[in-house]
Amino acid sequence: MRIATYNVEWFDNLFDNDGMLLADDEWSARHDVTRADQLAALGIVFTAMDADAVMIIEAPDDSRRRSTVKALEAFARTFGLRTSRALMGFQNQTQQEIALLYDPEVIAARHDPIGHETGKKGAPDAPRFDGTFRIDLNVDAAPDLVTWSKPPLEVALTHKPSGREMRLIGVHAKSKAPYGSNDPAEITRIAIENRRKQMAQCIWLRQRVDEHLIAGDSLIVLGDFNDGPGLDEYEKLFGRSGVEIVLGEGGAAQLTDPHARLALSQRVGAMPVTARFYIRQERRYLQALLDYIMVSPDLAALTPDWRIWHPFDDPVCYETPELREALLAASDHFPVSVDLPV
Repeated sequence: MRIATYNVEWFDNLFDNDGMLLADDEWSARHDVTRADQLAALGIVFTAMDADAVMIIEAPDDSRRRSTVKALEAFARTFGLRTSRALMGFQNQTQQEIALLYDPEVIAARHDPIGHETGKKGAPDAPRFDGTFRIDLNVDAAPDLVTWSKPPLEVALTHKPSGREMRLIGVHAKSKAPYGSNDPAEITRIAIENRRKQMAQCIWLRQRVDEHLIAGDSLIVLGDFNDGPGLDEYEKLFGRSGVEIVLGEGGAAQLTDPHARLALSQRVGAMPVTARFYIRQERRYLQALLDYIMVSPDLAALTPDWRIWHPFDDPVCYETPELREALLAASDHFPVSVDLPV
């Protein structure tokens, strides 16, 4: 069984209000890429991945006028993908949903949120992801109230051929980028505030992970964490990254992601990367490891095979010009997949 995660940059811009594809010569949100070209590139990438299920980060908007499910299923029909069924969880207000696109012949899936609902005062014990988490991040005896702008998608999944049941949690954690200011002091303040919120989200998520591991559930946590060990200087203020928290620290049961472990084990040298951003002011590209697929110990024991579909670092992607160019045109992130011999 192949499970993948893919952050598709502004997927929503490629659909009209009826969920139909805008395959025209208007510009997409990708620099110098038309909507038709981005859609064609995405069709090539999804076809090449041939996954049984893809957790899509920045999926098309779901609102009173638009439907995530309708848009994704239209996309799958257009390109003849076997992942023809779409599933989403809680709506958000960012026009960037989290959704699962899957093959209904291979997989049965349903949105199955865990945890209790909260009021505005929140709760400290792993509330439902559309609620409020109460945690004292400043150690100032004044609890912070934390929410998800994009609540994680919790999926109860069954692999039909084997009958294997597992849990998926699709994640798009808080970005730490200090948008909205040119003042150095303000930039620093915003960056620290964003990292604090990102850390709180990861602590909340780890509480849910612990619940599943104690229950003996097979678990996959996947998506864009906007974080990684050693990614920015503000990590020193907190002593760890959010990714380390979710993977498990100390004597806690560990989740496994070999790319994260490699990054944790060496802060100098070649690192795996899943995203590539152009820094206009510096006229160069920044590469980062932001996207992960973490699996529970029972799934790790199956010796799964992870892959980052990087157009330059993956030999098959690089040596297949059509796929290489499609990966560059489709998004500023590259897919990550895991093959599980279930």
